[in-house]
Amino acid sequence: MRLTVLGCAGSFPGPESACSAYLVEAEGFRLLLDFGSGSLSALQRYSDMNSIDAIILTHLHSDHMLDACLYVVVRRYDPTGARPPVPVYAPLGAAERISAAYSSENEPMDDVYTFYGLQPGSFPIGPFTITVDRVNHPVETYGVRVEHGGKVLAYSADTAPCEALLRLAAGADLFLCEASYLDGVDNPPGLHLTGGEAGEAATKADVGRLLLTHLIPAWFSEASIVDAASAAYAGPVEVVRPGARYDL
Repeated sequence: MRLTVLGCAGSFPGPESACSAYLVEAEGFRLLLDFGSGSLSALQRYSDMNSIDAIILTHLHSDHMLDACLYVVVRRYDPTGARPPVPVYAPLGAAERISAAYSSENEPMDDVYTFYGLQPGSFPIGPFTITVDRVNHPVETYGVRVEHGGKVLAYSADTAPCEALLRLAAGADLFLCEASYLDGVDNPPGLHLTGGEAGEAATKADVGRLLLTHLIPAWFSEASIVDAASAAYAGPVEVVRPGARYDL
């Protein structure tokens, strides 16, 4: 199983990164976790943009799904012929949200996407076993656990601390975890994790490696978030970068 970071900027694209999008590959199958603003550009650098086999949208905030609207053009108007629909696993309302952003006519998307509503539980996607659960964010949001060949990748999506996150991350080889806020300040409740909270979750879940993502460098110091995470988690800590690849 290989993870490629397409975009990792938090809340809005940064000067060096698109918003959240992560390509997970195994046995020739390509699963896209989130499809945030600007990530379609990065997808073309690291993969054939027509080769995506399935998409999971963890929630419907634009920094995690907006390029799914632009991807309609890629699939629908390919000069070599229209492509078959891509399965999209997302919170209910994803079809309407994507359609409304793509066209004011709210046209159907069923030629491009086949939508499946997420709900807590486990299910197969290609060669992967996927487990999702609701996490602590203002809109319906799902953290994701991806298993293949005895290895586990856990992805927090956007969340404040919660038990569901610990269940999803339990024993994961890689824990791709958001760390949007600074510790020791009055952050909005029920929205995001601090670096320290990401480290605490990694320790409680006994993960093998903590990969920090969804940082907002325009607002907060990356070094302070890494220091806080490292103080709470004794294992390896790394801030992900666009184009970084991790093999499990």
